[in-house]
Amino acid sequence: MVKVMATAMALVLAFLLAAGVGLSEGAVYKVGDATGWTIMGSPNYTAWALSKKFEVGDTIVFEYNKSFHNVLEVSKADYHSCNAASPMATFATGNDTITIKTKGHRYFICGIPGHCSGGQKVDIKISKSASSAAPSTSPTASPSPSPAASTPGGGSGGISTPAATPGANSGTRALPGLIAVALSVFASAAVSGGLAMNY
Repeated sequence: MVKVMATAMALVLAFLLAAGVGLSEGAVYKVGDATGWTIMGSPNYTAWALSKKFEVGDTIVFEYNKSFHNVLEVSKADYHSCNAASPMATFATGNDTITIKTKGHRYFICGIPGHCSGGQKVDIKISKSASSAAPSTSPTASPSPSPAASTPGGGSGGISTPAATPGANSGTRALPGLIAVALSVFASAAVSGGLAMNY
């Protein structure tokens, strides 16, 4: 009986740890999904963003040809007017990863002339999640003091951006939950005596 209780307690502890991991991991969203960040094919980034549920802790990944595009984080007014003159942050690696740290809106445009007005802009609306405790709204990359990357082939403009998470997906959060469910089944079986071994 002592072994059964020890096994049950260990499984419950493992369940609690797995559940905690599931809450702390955010989803990874590749902007535009398979299309990426481009004007080719006239992707609808408004529809793409509305089809997602962004939460604090999630990561958005912009993948694009850095010879032809960039990513500027801008104010709401600059987003609506497609003004690339004074971005809050500039990204130009072609594989930019931005972690969402607060709820609200994040506005991104392509700073190449004509691209934003052609639809290459996205409004990311972040809803409050249960695990939102991050204190900052800054992207993972350092903002550039000037939009130096606004010309094709203009380099990175002094920006250091971490690489995208391998296997960026459309926001899958199922694996930690699946692990938690499996552990809870084992814990229930152990507590009810279903895993008891008679010696």
